[in-house]
Amino acid sequence: MKRSIRIGISTCPNDTFAFHGLMNGKVDCQGLDFRFELLDVEQLNRLLLAGEFDVAKASFHAALLLSESVGVLDAGSALGFGVGPLLLAAKVDCSPSGDFFDVNGTKRQPIVLCPGAHTTANLLYRLFFPGMGSIENVVFSDIMPRLKSGQADFGVCIHEGRFTYREEGLARVADLGELWERETNAPLPLGGIMARHELGGELHRKINVAIRASIDYGLTHRSETVATMKRYAQEFSENVLFAHVDLYVNDWTVSLSAASGASVDGRKALGLLCEKARQAQVVAAHHPNLQILGVG
Repeated sequence: MKRSIRIGISTCPNDTFAFHGLMNGKVDCQGLDFRFELLDVEQLNRLLLAGEFDVAKASFHAALLLSESVGVLDAGSALGFGVGPLLLAAKVDCSPSGDFFDVNGTKRQPIVLCPGAHTTANLLYRLFFPGMGSIENVVFSDIMPRLKSGQADFGVCIHEGRFTYREEGLARVADLGELWERETNAPLPLGGIMARHELGGELHRKINVAIRASIDYGLTHRSETVATMKRYAQEFSENVLFAHVDLYVNDWTVSLSAASGASVDGRKALGLLCEKARQAQVVAAHHPNLQILGVG
């Protein structure tokens, strides 16, 4: 009887591309029965925090909070240069500040939409724009429509919207990834595949091998992954889908700790994110770093 693994991944194209092979029986599952659930990233964060998954894609913000009970698998992460969330506005030449906005004679703080309290996007906004605006956490797909309708002043945009915001008539205020890179000279860690420590080293290794095989399959069978990506995507243009994949699926996705030709490995980037979270008092000063699982 196969060991059942409850696994959650996001609906964004880089995940459905990477897991196409496993979801469709194209690669060796290492004797495991993967039970997939596809959800919004903040839903995954909350369910992982609640102990609902054996393995799940999660924001590194959420994972840092859970580092005593979960680690990140070597394969499947999203990090790199030029991959950061964008801070958008409906108006050009404006930015959040500590000041109040005067709206129709009423003074209020600007409303800033984030795609979830435990997302790395939320953490980055808090790191680079501390105390600026009133943050509201909403489903990522609601951010651009609410900006366009005037229900909010700013929004932190992730996923496909990063490529389509100009078509929606929105303006870029800042690239949070560029701010991270300027300060750290390191790739930005966004999210990874978390596994519970209690599964043990042998299961970690098998799960990692299966995920690595699925990523390799997608990279060598790109056109075959389109149907899987379109089934869950917010945007159906193949050009947009593959622009997303090409940005977020890279050497660090194949192996977090041994990215080919990388000047900074993923472990150092994760350590920097944890240190920034400690400095911002998002986690305690003594909070442990995330462990890399599934290798060695």
